[in-house]
Amino acid sequence: MALREVYAGILDRAPEHDFEPTLDRVRRVCDLLGEPQRAFRVVHLTGTNGKTSTSRMVERLVREHGLRTGRFTSPHLTSVTERIAIDGEPVSAERFVELWQDVAPYVHMVDTESLAAGGPRMSFFEVLTVMALAAFADAPVDVAVVEVGMGGVWDATNVVDADVAVVTPVAMDHERWLGHALVDIAGEKSGIIKDGCTLVLAEQRDEVDGVMLAAAAERGARVLREGVDLEVVTRHVAVGGQVVDLRTSGGLYTGIPLPLHGAHQAHNALLALSATEALLRSGGALAGDVVEAAFGDVTSPGRLEVVRTSPTVLVDAAHNPAGVDALVAAVEEAFAFSRLVGVVGIMEDKDAEQILAGLEPLLAEVVVTRSSSARSLDVEDLRQVAVDVFGEDRVHVAERLDEAVARAVEVAEGGNEGALTAAGVLVTGSVVLAAEARTLLGKA
Repeated sequence: MALREVYAGILDRAPEHDFEPTLDRVRRVCDLLGEPQRAFRVVHLTGTNGKTSTSRMVERLVREHGLRTGRFTSPHLTSVTERIAIDGEPVSAERFVELWQDVAPYVHMVDTESLAAGGPRMSFFEVLTVMALAAFADAPVDVAVVEVGMGGVWDATNVVDADVAVVTPVAMDHERWLGHALVDIAGEKSGIIKDGCTLVLAEQRDEVDGVMLAAAAERGARVLREGVDLEVVTRHVAVGGQVVDLRTSGGLYTGIPLPLHGAHQAHNALLALSATEALLRSGGALAGDVVEAAFGDVTSPGRLEVVRTSPTVLVDAAHNPAGVDALVAAVEEAFAFSRLVGVVGIMEDKDAEQILAGLEPLLAEVVVTRSSSARSLDVEDLRQVAVDVFGEDRVHVAERLDEAVARAVEVAEGGNEGALTAAGVLVTGSVVLAAEARTLLGKA
């Protein structure tokens, strides 16, 4: 009850996608709290896709070295407490309430100052960022793994000074807030590169590379680039995931188990491994058994996750065209479906046509629906886009997610005419939809 009340109060603030280009309010609260962001070393991550999975891998590698960790990721799937984790575990509901009570007087003080100057109250995401930093300093943690909410330069998390900055692949997303050209989006994300840090850079489009390398040079950052200093040497599909060989500046790691599906997760693992080397060994190699132990039990909920069998139901949080491309490649590689039916709900600010076009070759039919989010695209509007992409005969409609999943199961199994072939359902299109599907199917 207390958690619900506190969360509702924070949620009543400006939403996380509605931010002003200033760090002043977050910095002011941090100053009042005694600069908690300076109490630990930081790996700071940005990019368009792969941030949360890579964050979880970095955190797991660091923790395997016996160090105390904090992890701040967004958005959450089931509970807001997931966003703030200590030693790999989300803070308890009670601790979340305590954290709010600890920072609330300072938040209110800064709210009052900002309102008096004609500005807004602190936003939802700014408050959560402050709570996370306070939690990490209080624990205390040795290393915090911090994922940006959106962008970089003006993201609330950018009050931290990264020891290691990680930039996952940059693609078009959040154009309304970050810009309509890749160079503009890259410019925003390059803001996490701080003086003298190490930049671990995923393989990027040329124009993104140019922006990132220029920012690194300006700030005296050491650069470790995928395709130059780092590479996924080989990868083989295995039961429940894959086995990878990864080359970093520290050396070659062979036969590393990774219980996650898709080439994109192998590349995320490469970035995480390189970032951890840079943080803990100045770029030198980590012990092979430590890497195997850490990666061997890493998890990334809502990322091509099997949430039910008979038929197989997969949930994935892909919500932009680049994420869908990675999802489709991973499903085609790791699963042998004879018939796969999609359940798709998309946020209104996303490119629904491109998302559906990316899914079309993979799906026999699609059930369009919506999540509980007020930002979810109207089902009839989504249906019209889906019909343009799939054709009328392959599109079904369900206003509610439970109805959509039931309909997709029926369509998937019905298309096999009783044969013992591999029917499946894929729920995707938004993080909120993925989260609600996990809850519906008992994974939350």
